[in-house]
Amino acid sequence: MARRSGLGKGLDALIPTNRNNSTTTSGTSTNNGTESATGLKDIAVNAIDPNPNQPRVHFDEAALAELTASISAIGVLQPILVRPEGSDRYQLIAGERRWRAASRAGLQMIPAIVRVTDDVSSVEQALVENLHRQDLTPLEEAAAYQQLLEDFNMTHEQVASKVGKSRSAITNALRLLGLPP
Repeated sequence: MARRSGLGKGLDALIPTNRNNSTTTSGTSTNNGTESATGLKDIAVNAIDPNPNQPRVHFDEAALAELTASISAIGVLQPILVRPEGSDRYQLIAGERRWRAASRAGLQMIPAIVRVTDDVSSVEQALVENLHRQDLTPLEEAAAYQQLLEDFNMTHEQVASKVGKSRSAITNALRLLGLPP
């Protein structure tokens, strides 16, 4: 097998490249989902709990309505990321807008990548994934950096390394939290 070059941190690290449409509905069945041969799993929408550490506090209703309409028409194109929580429950790590829209669209099942991870890694993955979204407000972004600093006892340099920004960008963003309202 040829070795793939690259850093291995792109979408291929989250989404297997050998996925085809027929594998998401076949496989072994559990109470709340169907596991595919690729590691993807179709999970019952109502078996997923929101992430209590979600850095996004505001969800644009108009954008969510558009996403709901899109999901109603063509389904969920990109799987969400969850972790097991007990035998039949899952906690959302990434993809809350897709999960909310799928629920609003009346979908019973949603494609998901199940990743076994501890609390620390789960929070870190959720924060880093959301920090790379362009629609976080500057205050939400700063609060996410602050959470990484406090929850993981990281330095500004370590946070910068995790999220791919400069240390000064992290420091400047955090200064927003000290401004008067």
